[in-house]
Amino acid sequence: MSNLVKAIRIEKNGGPEVLQLVQIEVPAPGDNEVTIRQHAAGLNFIDIYFRDGLYKNPLPHGLGFEGAGEVTAVGKAVTRFKVGDRVAYGQSPIGGYAQARNVPAAQVVKLPDGISFEEAAAMMLKGLTVQYLLRQTYRIKEGETILFHAAAGGVGLIACQWAAALGVKVIGTASSPEKAALAKAHGAWEVIDYSKENVVERVLELTGGKKVPVVYDGVGKDTWMTSLDCLQPRGLMVSYGNASGAVEGVNLGILAAKGSLYVTRPTLAVHVNTPEKMQAAADELFEMVLAKKIKIRIDQRYPLEQAGEAQAALAARKTTGATIFTLN
Repeated sequence: MSNLVKAIRIEKNGGPEVLQLVQIEVPAPGDNEVTIRQHAAGLNFIDIYFRDGLYKNPLPHGLGFEGAGEVTAVGKAVTRFKVGDRVAYGQSPIGGYAQARNVPAAQVVKLPDGISFEEAAAMMLKGLTVQYLLRQTYRIKEGETILFHAAAGGVGLIACQWAAALGVKVIGTASSPEKAALAKAHGAWEVIDYSKENVVERVLELTGGKKVPVVYDGVGKDTWMTSLDCLQPRGLMVSYGNASGAVEGVNLGILAAKGSLYVTRPTLAVHVNTPEKMQAAADELFEMVLAKKIKIRIDQRYPLEQAGEAQAALAARKTTGATIFTLN
């Protein structure tokens, strides 16, 4: 393969228009890196946060943290991988929107034969996110009822299926009847259409006045108070994303007033910060997919040239399931 590959770069923060399709050279891998010829890369909300500057990174830089493909070169200190291995990653240095790239071997996992490159690119970041949310941040237990916002999104559809497989009832939220139906088809017990229903009132009804022990909220600013109002005393608010903007100016007294609540703002990186933790989380995810307990739904595919359109569609809540970039 030629060392020159297509990639997306930004030189300044801003809207989708700042994305530039460029040719870049992929250097030989560092001692602890592998070079991956990518077949597909994933699109996630975090990519938009880095593009618009909510999350800071020295400019210029690429975008994207999730991809899958074949190893074409290995650094001299790498022992876990060889040329030709099928691999995937969901937590890498920024720069996944590229036909080929170097990634630290510690952040890469081997991909089982039963999972396609496209499925892997659609599920690594989202699936590992669900793994840490449901199995580590708060370990959900059979018989519980939980609230999961944006249940028809890429993370939400995986969460609905995983929770259902564990015997947990998911109350999801969604912005339209179509999205609500999609979440239910993927295992949600009930879905609240927040465009026309009051989420807090519906959660009270559905739980017989008990509310829920945990709320998973990737929406952020718009749902913060709603989420707190759905929690049982001493319940846990898991604020893991900011699709509507960051939660700011939090008055800790609110947590006391609403029932001695707990709040956490977790990230995937901290939960998979060693090769062993990364592989263990990925293995649990792969096991669920190979057992057909989780189906990965890819509803949008774009070439790299249309990265701006893809991000705009995600930000406008026009997507369902996962979006990937096809790179072959």
